[in-house]
Amino acid sequence: MLNLSDLYIPIEWRLSDKLLVTLLTTFDQYIIRKFLATFFLSIILFSFISVVIDLVEKIDDLIEKSVPLYETVFGYYLNFLPYIDALLTPLFIFISVIFFTSRMAYRSEIIAILAGGVNFYRLLLPYFISAALLAGMLLYANHFLVPITNQKRLAFEYTYIDNPYKNLDRNIYLQIEKDKYIYMENFHPKESVGYKFSYEVIREGKLLYKLRAEKIEWKSETGKWRMKNYYTRIYDEFGERMKKGVVLDTALGFEPKNIFQRVSVKEEMTTPVLNEYIATLKMQGAEKVEFYLIEKHRRTADAFTVFILTLIGVAVSSRKVRGGSGLHIAIGVALSASFIIFARFSTTFATNGNLSPFLSVWIPNIIYGALAVWLIIKAPK
Repeated sequence: MLNLSDLYIPIEWRLSDKLLVTLLTTFDQYIIRKFLATFFLSIILFSFISVVIDLVEKIDDLIEKSVPLYETVFGYYLNFLPYIDALLTPLFIFISVIFFTSRMAYRSEIIAILAGGVNFYRLLLPYFISAALLAGMLLYANHFLVPITNQKRLAFEYTYIDNPYKNLDRNIYLQIEKDKYIYMENFHPKESVGYKFSYEVIREGKLLYKLRAEKIEWKSETGKWRMKNYYTRIYDEFGERMKKGVVLDTALGFEPKNIFQRVSVKEEMTTPVLNEYIATLKMQGAEKVEFYLIEKHRRTADAFTVFILTLIGVAVSSRKVRGGSGLHIAIGVALSASFIIFARFSTTFATNGNLSPFLSVWIPNIIYGALAVWLIIKAPK
C-alpha cells in the first residue's frame, strides 16, 4: 500500500512538470481507491446488519404465514437492499470520507501531499471524482432502480405483513375525467363500498348530468358500479328529466384504485410515471399532492447531498488531531444527525404549511452547502 508520508518533498526542491503530474496522478488514484473501497465495505457490512434487524422484526409474521424461504430471500430481501442502501448512501459516504481522510491526516499523509506542492483545493479533485461516480449511481437508483425493486418489496409486505391500503379522506371530491366529477361522503377500501355518492357532468359551467345514490359498490366480476337507491337528472334542450330506481349497474369511467391509494404508492413509481401521476392528481384537484412533489424532488436532491457531505467530511477530517479519528467521527455523526433532522423539519413546512415542496427539499442542501464552502475555506492548508 502506498504511504504518502514517504512522498514528502522539501520546499526547496523543485519538481519538474512531468514528475509533478505523475505524483498527482498517483495520489488521485490512491484517494479514489480509498474512498470507494471504504464506502462499499461499509455499505456491504451495513446491508447484512439491516437484513438481520428487519428479519428479526418480521420473523413472527413470516413463520405464522409459512412464507417460503426462496420467496423471502429473492422476492423480498433482494429488493429490500437497494431501498435501504439508497436511503443511507449519503450518510455512509460522509462517514467513509471522515474515516479514511482522518486516518490519512493522522499518518501525516495530508501534510505530505500539501508539502509536496499540491494546492489544498487541488486535493479535492479525487474526492469530487469519487463523489460524482457515487452521486450518478444514486441518481439512477432513486429515479429508476429503487422504484422498480420497491414494487416487488412492497408487494411482498402487502401480501404477508401490512395492510396496503388506506382511505384518502372523508368527503372525497375528485375530477376523474374532463368535465366529470365524483363526490362521496366516505369510502371503505376493503369492501369497495361508498356512501352518499354523486356523479356530475359539468361543461362550460353548466350541469348536464347528475347521478346520486345512497350506496355505491364495486363489482369486480363485471367491472361496473352497483348503485342502490339512486336517481338521475339529465339537463338538455328538452329541459330536465329525472329517473329513480332501486338498483343500477353502470360503468362510470373510474375504479376503486382512483379513490383509495396504497400507503407507499409514490415509492413504487419511476420518476416519469410519478410525473404523470402528479399531473393526474392536480387535474383531479386532489389534496396532499405535496407528498408526491417532495418525493420527486428528494430523488435528485439526495444525489447533490453527496457532494455537500463529501466537502464537509474533507474539511472536518483533514486536520491532524491527537487521538486519531475518534473526534472526527464524533463531529461527523453530529453534523449528519443535524442535517437529517433539519431535512425532516423542512419538509414538514411543505406538507403542513405553505412552503414550496421544491424549496423544502433543497433548503437543507443550500444551507449545508454554504456551511461546506465555509469549512473548506477555513480548513488548514
